[in-house]
Amino acid sequence: MALVRMNFESIYLNNNHEIGMILPDVKRDGPLTPKEFFESGKKYKVLWLLHGTYGDYSDWIRKSNIERYASERDLIVVMPSGLNANYANWDNAFGMGYQMYDYFLKELMPMVYNWFPASDKREDNYIAGLSMGGMGALLFGVNHPDKFAGVASLSAPAFNLHKLDPESGSFFNVKDRRFRAMVENAGGEEAYRNTVENVWDLLPKQAKKGVLPAIYCCCGTEDFLYPSYKEFEAYAKEEKLPITFVEEAGYKHEWAFWDRQIQKALEFFQL
Repeated sequence: MALVRMNFESIYLNNNHEIGMILPDVKRDGPLTPKEFFESGKKYKVLWLLHGTYGDYSDWIRKSNIERYASERDLIVVMPSGLNANYANWDNAFGMGYQMYDYFLKELMPMVYNWFPASDKREDNYIAGLSMGGMGALLFGVNHPDKFAGVASLSAPAFNLHKLDPESGSFFNVKDRRFRAMVENAGGEEAYRNTVENVWDLLPKQAKKGVLPAIYCCCGTEDFLYPSYKEFEAYAKEEKLPITFVEEAGYKHEWAFWDRQIQKALEFFQL
């Protein structure tokens, strides 16, 4: 496989941005010469792979065996760096704004499809991520089911924005700096419920339309998000949402689980 690192100025992020990519490469014992391989014009399937909080594009390369898994499948893997932005738009972040949601859809995806041998067909595109990246995978997959055939959320359930915290009387704990910032960024609680980030409410609407991609959601039983995962699983069963849930005993919020589960997600996608 070929590893690519790109740094470029992003219009939507208002700064330089770095991504990592894994590209299929010519096989030494393959049927094609290098010239034939690179001139074939073949378009490959794409996995959009998102990192978690505190990370960047390199996390998946350094901490998992995703390169080997991609090589076994002749799969392009695209790994953007999302800072801690939840893959959402932040109008007032970093002084000039940081539109991660728009960047992904309107800048990164067109660039990959037109500069690299990547198929833009829905049936050839999949999105996955861990923790914050799993939330991002649900965010893009559920809001834009026309773009992805499959979604995998590792250790990242959709969250119930109608369940009130007894201490704050809100759906989030006001002491939690991150959730407070998310709500303030949207313009208040009700405004946040009406954003694209409210995957909880959007899922049954999209399910009724019959447009959802295949969705895989997993969590370890020792993960601090496990109670939220079980709540999401119960909600999905109640709403008859077409989601596959998988839990594994003994695993925490950790790479041992995510490296194991990204393989299962690729199998779920039938890649």
